Amino acid sequence: MSARRRPDPAALRAVLRQSLADPAVAWSLGGYGAGATFRRRPDEPVQAPGGGRPGLVTPRGALVLAEVDALVPVAYETALGGDAWSQALALCRPLALLPPCPVPRLSEIGPDAEAACGEDRDGVLFCLGLPLRQARLLARVRGDAVRVMRAACGRPVDAALWGSLPDFGAVLVAAQGRARVEVVLPDVHPGPRAHWFDKLLRLGRLHAATAPIPAGLAPVIHLHPPHPLTEGGYDPGRHATFQGWLARWGDPALVALKDRVLAGEAVEVPGTRAARAVVRVARAQRRYLAPI
Repeated sequence: MSARRRPDPAALRAVLRQSLADPAVAWSLGGYGAGATFRRRPDEPVQAPGGGRPGLVTPRGALVLAEVDALVPVAYETALGGDAWSQALALCRPLALLPPCPVPRLSEIGPDAEAACGEDRDGVLFCLGLPLRQARLLARVRGDAVRVMRAACGRPVDAALWGSLPDFGAVLVAAQGRARVEVVLPDVHPGPRAHWFDKLLRLGRLHAATAPIPAGLAPVIHLHPPHPLTEGGYDPGRHATFQGWLARWGDPALVALKDRVLAGEAVEVPGTRAARAVVRVARAQRRYLAPI
């Protein structure tokens, strides 16, 4: 990886404000194998989290952003099969600043003082003890479910307990510092979702191998903007927006390589996985952009 440009907190805050206002943007918080995703419908009621924190609250979940100035943005595109690709803005923290994985068993934390809505702060949080550094996966419960969860404390969380959380009326919380995604269970697609893929989690990776995250950083929040390829054709506005993010927060060498391909320059097959992916994405986008 080449040297990256210095982060621009003011520019990042502006992008986050614009993205919070766009219902087509999806957000995820967590790590490789476990976490939560926040989505909302355009017609869904939405309000701001309590305490003046930036974010979104809907009847099905919540997103709370925090400590934005401490995040390191990394923009990248990932080549998928054929001419397909994905795009993301990863908000990272230095790995050295992340806590170790929690003790691998269910444990009680106490009232949820950081809940997105004030009326939820009397709910009781339990840490699920998943082996994840980028976030803590927690369950917030009330009433009789508190007693049931307390009885299970001290034991590892298994698929049976995970599957019973909706029956307890639990809210799944993925939290990193004061940032969080809350998911009202049972979750449904499209909307806020909780996920735990044990086989992936046990690999101990910080992120997918296809994500060009610089060494020493761990992505904790991902912002997923709407894709430029739509049912109505290729959206040049969406394309231009993400290319601006790439120019500001992408790897400069990879951005320069992509610009060469988009300009029609013939390039040799690169020697790195990230560079080969960039060439594939650029060639696909050039075909879509040509008629514009």
